[in-house]
Amino acid sequence: MYWSIALSSIALVPPSNALVRFHCSQLVTQRLDPLVNPGMIPSTHVHQIVGGDSFNATMDPKKDMPGESTCTSCQFVDDFSNYWTAILYFRARNGTYKRVPQLGNNQFRDANGGLTVYYMQDAIYLPNQTSPVTAFKPGFRMLIGDVQARTLEQASRFRQLTYTCLDTFVTRSPETIAFPKRRCTEGIMTSLRFPTCWDGKNLDSPDHISHMSYPETGTFESGGPCPASHPVRTAQVMFEVVWDTKPFNELEWPEDGSNPFVWSFGDATGYANHADYVFGWRDDSLQRILDTPGCHFMTNCSVESRSKLQSVEEMNRCTQKPVIDEDIDGWLPELPGGYQAEYGPSSI
Repeated sequence: MYWSIALSSIALVPPSNALVRFHCSQLVTQRLDPLVNPGMIPSTHVHQIVGGDSFNATMDPKKDMPGESTCTSCQFVDDFSNYWTAILYFRARNGTYKRVPQLGNNQFRDANGGLTVYYMQDAIYLPNQTSPVTAFKPGFRMLIGDVQARTLEQASRFRQLTYTCLDTFVTRSPETIAFPKRRCTEGIMTSLRFPTCWDGKNLDSPDHISHMSYPETGTFESGGPCPASHPVRTAQVMFEVVWDTKPFNELEWPEDGSNPFVWSFGDATGYANHADYVFGWRDDSLQRILDTPGCHFMTNCSVESRSKLQSVEEMNRCTQKPVIDEDIDGWLPELPGGYQAEYGPSSI
């Protein structure tokens, strides 16, 4: 799949100040993965999905996602994209597993779980977001992370997929690459930052990664230039997911003091943290937001760009019935799909 783009036109985009941050309530939790396991029902492991309710097992890139959806669980009414991650489980001493629920982030505490999404033009800590970036195009999709990673070396291929042990609900540091090794007072937050350099042609690639790249040097936050192979600078997509591990702090953890949490595909190291994204904004609504001068972080640029937001109650009402009938919430003898916890070397 290709998209023609005049690279020279990027320099003509007016500077703006768009750092877009908004929440998406949970649409559905089930074993479907239209990127890695297209058409497979059920897919290999459990995911939590947010966004447009046209989400399905195949996600045909030729389909009009905004047109196919009847609602979105995201705050922007024009955002029918789908964003998803694996699910976190607690492993008890007797070897059974219990799903860890998600919490709404900060001012979205009333949301039905889900995750917070960022679209950034520059590093999150910069007050003025001024670098011109290109919004994604219909049919675009990508993933980040390696489901097979079990060591720091394997995880290092991907940058800034991290965990924060929340001593308070607004704690944001330090960040680790492996699971936290202690009880976290307010839960565990995962942060997943996608690459920001696009090849300008392919809306997808066989591994759903190769059409995107990190900057030539450093990370998005370092301001490094994009490589010649991937010259188009996009907004950085970032997810924040808050896992409510509080109910498990009073339970017995492993006698050896090791981490008791495990991803739904069996990784107990945390190195296989990963996420998926399928673009589905209506028309040019995302580019319009990114091009709007004078955007303010706390308004999500909605006022300045005249983009409509919906309430948390409306977000929560957009749900989808799972197509797989299986227990993912009880105390389970194995993870859905037949997985057991896999332990390996673990360091930050």
